[in-house]
Order: sequence, then structure tokens, then C-alpha cells
Amino acid sequence: MKRLLLSLAMVLALAAPSFAAEDIVVGVTPFPHKDIMLAAKPLLAKEGYNLVIKEFTDYVQPNMALASKQLFANFFQHEPYLDNMNKEKKLDLVSIGKVHIEPLGVYSKKIKKLADLKKGNSISVPNDPTNEARALRLLESNGVIAIKPGALVTAADITKNPLGLKFHELDAAQLPRTLDDVTASVINTNFAGEAGLVPSRDALVMEGSESPYANIVVVRSEDKDSPKAKALMKAVLSPEVKAYIQKNLVERGIVPVF
Repeated sequence: MKRLLLSLAMVLALAAPSFAAEDIVVGVTPFPHKDIMLAAKPLLAKEGYNLVIKEFTDYVQPNMALASKQLFANFFQHEPYLDNMNKEKKLDLVSIGKVHIEPLGVYSKKIKKLADLKKGNSISVPNDPTNEARALRLLESNGVIAIKPGALVTAADITKNPLGLKFHELDAAQLPRTLDDVTASVINTNFAGEAGLVPSRDALVMEGSESPYANIVVVRSEDKDSPKAKALMKAVLSPEVKAYIQKNLVERGIVPVF
């Protein structure tokens, strides 16, 4: 009888359906986006989702991978950048929530303040349209240059450059490596952090908290109201993730906006 009951139990166990967690695949750049998603991962697990994190080291491929359905979502960009990518690449991607701000900063190994800049000095800036404009506006707001009005300005739109500064437009990820070669560089906080720079300690100047460039979670428009999208944002915008950012990332220049 015991054998019969044991056999019946085994049959029932094998016949019982198994409910595997559903994957949510999110593309990120390493810092701080990966860190924030890792903080959200256990919260999603409680809701029955397995968060799969895929790392990218540039600002173009995460959107292309999302558009081609290799990802469910991505988390690396701000809305002006997304708007420009949607227009340039004819994509249909949308934000489902703002998470944090990464203030752009000016860094240098050769000067202690912007007032130390001299004639003919060189400055490296990001070469993608929105972040280059953002970098130049930061320099303008600190009295270094003046630029034409407009959203997507470049070094060619500088109207006043009293020191005759030379501008080098480079991929954002490469900017920390230029610090030995240029007088100063305007670097995104995530790439500054990866290079061991601490914005609150090392930046000569930084964007203020009024910056409109909050980093967002992005999905295809068809998925914006899906259960997976709602679960993802519930986890990312949770009190637990906010506490993680405040405890571990604020001193590195990351400011939550929720």
C-alpha cells in the first residue's frame, strides 16, 4: 500500500504543471543602470518575473536591439536623446518612467577650476547630438563660451570663444581616457563613475538639479501598458530601490527623481 501511495505521489508530482518565471530582458549601460536594475531584480522575482540584464557600452545599440525585439526594455538614456533617436532611426520607442538624473560634469587633470583655462586649451565633449548640446550649454552657463539658440547645437554653433578653445567631439564612453591629453572634458556621470571619478569630489562644475535630462526606462510603444511593463516600473520605482540609490549612488552623482 505504501508503495502504491508513493508511486501515485510521484505521478502527481510529475503531472503537476511547473510555472517558470517569465523573463524580462532589459538592456543597460554598466553604471549606474546595471546597479539599479540589480536592486530591482529580487522585487521582480517576487512578482514571478526573471530579470535578465544585458550590458551595452554605447548609446546606439540598446535602442536598435529594443526596436528589433531582442530586448523588452532598455535603461540608459534621457528623453531628449530618445526623441532624437526615434526621429533619426524612425523608431517607435516610448518612456514608461523617469528614474534618476546623472548630472553632466567637467573634469580635468590639469586645472582646478574653469577660470584656469588659457588661450588655445582643448576640451573634449560627447559627440552624440543631445549630450554634446548639453555639454556646451553647461560650459556656456559657466561663462566659458556662448552658443546660438537651439536644441541640438554643436561646436560649430559657438558664437563666442574668447580663449580660442579647441573642441574635440568623441564617443561619450571614450571621454575619461582623454583626460591625459586635453585640458578638460565634459563627461557623463555614468562613464565618469566607471573611470573611478567621483562627481561630488572631482567635477570642476556640474549640472544643477534643474537638469531636464532624467534617465528613463524605455519600451516599444506596443508594450507600454503591458503587465510586464507595469511590473518592471513598480519594482524600479519602489521604496527599496530608492533607498538603494540614496545609500549607495548619491555620493557618486546619481540623484533619484521619484
